[in-house]
Amino acid sequence: MPELPEVETVVRDLIPLLTSKTIVKVEVPGKKLRRPWNPLWSQLLENQTIEKVARRGKWIIISLRSNLQLLIHLGMTGQLCVFNQNTPRQTHVNLVFSLDRGVEELRFRDIRRFGSADLFLSQQALNEFFESRELGPEPFDIPEDYWLTTLAKSSRNLKAFLLDQKNITGVGNIYADESLFKSGLNPSRKAESLSKKEALMLAKCIGEVLSSAIENRGSTIMNYVGGSGLMGGYQDEFQAYGRTGEPCGKCGQPIKKIVLAGRSTHFCPICQPKKPRSR
Repeated sequence: MPELPEVETVVRDLIPLLTSKTIVKVEVPGKKLRRPWNPLWSQLLENQTIEKVARRGKWIIISLRSNLQLLIHLGMTGQLCVFNQNTPRQTHVNLVFSLDRGVEELRFRDIRRFGSADLFLSQQALNEFFESRELGPEPFDIPEDYWLTTLAKSSRNLKAFLLDQKNITGVGNIYADESLFKSGLNPSRKAESLSKKEALMLAKCIGEVLSSAIENRGSTIMNYVGGSGLMGGYQDEFQAYGRTGEPCGKCGQPIKKIVLAGRSTHFCPICQPKKPRSR
């Protein structure tokens, strides 16, 4: 599933391709997404000019000058790319937004159809949606007091804690594993067991891992591509995720896989000990 670095890459690719462009037509050529597209939304979007493209957590926000807000979630296999209208359409294209004079198209393609596209009639309506999701802070500037308090109140293991978007938004399975490896913390440890030093190190490592992943255009494992159609490269930098049985880059011991919070979890049992290190 695309996580924050992949979504951020899509947004950065789309900003120069979509800003100030006008949506002239909306087509729904494919099967329904997780939630059906309302035909009225197609009418509302016609002749609307795109003001900006942004991200909140794992969501892509396309804001129109009329204050309409198009919200897209890529789900597990979603792709949101701009193509020349003469480029043949791939299979599984669910939505097509023709731009300006129809020379270019923004296409939303989702093979497994777990993604979504919704139109909000105002910025306030979109804000209310995000408030209802109770999303935690973005991971690059986490308030220290919030972070220490939230960890101290949680008896869940660290993997489950990081996957909960109410604690911190944008982190998924891949980058939870990579962040915990970088910080030397065992994913099965209780969040409440972390010392202040460990908690702050974890926050620092999350930001560093995500920033590095963004610099590498995210991770392409299955279907992910950026908004310009280019693949990611961070999968070549993985230290833990998906490396079961391979030697740890720090100590040489095999990377181990267990299941936590219903997700495959990868870590080094030597570099990420179960018991807290001496404080």
